[in-house]
Amino acid sequence: MLRAVAGSSAAVLGALAVALFLLLLTLARDAALPARNRYGLVFDAGSTHTSLYIYRWPAGKENGTGIVSQVEACSVQGPGISSYADNPAGAGASLKPCLDKAMEVVPAEQQQETPTYLGATAGMRLLREQNSSKAEQVLAEVAKAIGQYPVDFRGARILTGNEEGSFGWVTVNYLLETLIKWSFTGTWSHPPAEDVVGALDLGGASAQITFLPGTPLSDSSTRALLRLYGTNYSIYTHSYLCYGLQQALKMLLASLPQGNSSSPQISHPCYPRGYQENTTTAELYDSPCVQAPSTASPAESLTVTGTGDPAACSAAIEDLFNFSCGANQSCGFNGVYQPPVRGAFFAFSGLYHSLHLLNLTGGQPLSVVNATVRQLCNSSWQEVQEKFPTASSRQRRDACAASSYTLALLLHGYSFDRSSWPHIHFVQQVANADVGWTLGYMLNLTNMIPSEAPQRVVGLQRSSWVAATVLLTIILILTFCLLTAVCCQKGSSGYERL
Repeated sequence: MLRAVAGSSAAVLGALAVALFLLLLTLARDAALPARNRYGLVFDAGSTHTSLYIYRWPAGKENGTGIVSQVEACSVQGPGISSYADNPAGAGASLKPCLDKAMEVVPAEQQQETPTYLGATAGMRLLREQNSSKAEQVLAEVAKAIGQYPVDFRGARILTGNEEGSFGWVTVNYLLETLIKWSFTGTWSHPPAEDVVGALDLGGASAQITFLPGTPLSDSSTRALLRLYGTNYSIYTHSYLCYGLQQALKMLLASLPQGNSSSPQISHPCYPRGYQENTTTAELYDSPCVQAPSTASPAESLTVTGTGDPAACSAAIEDLFNFSCGANQSCGFNGVYQPPVRGAFFAFSGLYHSLHLLNLTGGQPLSVVNATVRQLCNSSWQEVQEKFPTASSRQRRDACAASSYTLALLLHGYSFDRSSWPHIHFVQQVANADVGWTLGYMLNLTNMIPSEAPQRVVGLQRSSWVAATVLLTIILILTFCLLTAVCCQKGSSGYERL
């Protein structure tokens, strides 16, 4: 009898070992399987150019954080889509090379489920103000072009300035994981509000400032209310139309006095000494941000000559802003309400590029930045060419004006000073993703940032949990049988001894 019980116990133990082996094998197999990825495409149709961003994330983890990665960025050849106002079909055609590239990146079997968006910014906002029907035609043509590809196209639209600022803020804080953070205990936690950073964006036609203020906002038009991961955010955001870099430099050139001779001359204090170019009044006043005088003749030729005068350059740029505020009101410029800047800021797009050319994006003190820009603005055209041999002619010409405008916008427009300057971080990427509004836009439209915080992290695939549950049930049954057999063995042995 003892031998029989021992045999049954051995059988149970053997079955138990097999069950454990099958459990480990199932979990190991699922762990080894590559996670299925999902993709998203977003066109950033800016005022001067268009870019396509291709994003990827693990399927089934849309409500996580820090899991979306940028696979690739494709720069569309040619100007921004607003430049195709008189040739709308050209705007759509310009997107096709980047769409072809995306079809090479996204697996064919997943293309039809890939959400695809096009967001247009200040260039199209200006075109809509000038001619709304032309703006609609351009949007219709780009939508038609994207619709020819096997993707889940969800529309082309013009973003408001506040949307552009808010989505840029979401992007940078999502990538930095300052909205929510995962701990190794399998729970989510909210970092303190002090960790949330502000966003400073400078495009070609508009400039955005967005941050979490320290006090309640007194102007509702500058407030955006967001609920992300179970936390409410009341952020300050404002977009200054026409104060993007390219439009600001157009306003600057048009504001400079013209000579009274038969061949008008413009002395440009921000252009290098010895630089000269010819333009026409038609080109000078071809923007809705620049008001042409009634006496201007479109065909009139103008000669622009650089004088390389740092003080005059700064003064001319500051004249583009109205720094006066109403009584007892805190404002940025042009009378727009703005609370005092607070906390750390990430500055990107034109703000980064204008200072990166001068190697000034490494956290240099404001005194060093000012001295470097002043030295550049005092340079001759030949010196500038030698200093930036790989830059384009336009970049060299505008290097002083762009960096001077960046400083004027930050220091005088937004009221940063020597104490807050070190808190500005000039970046192009965070976590290997380009910083801008596109990622925040996609996260919002795909509902990948939930309003409520995730309660836990699911670490195994559904198949793994099913297999584990079944096999653990078998193990418990076998263990029960083994314990029953052992108890019976002990009872029998005790009886025989009696």
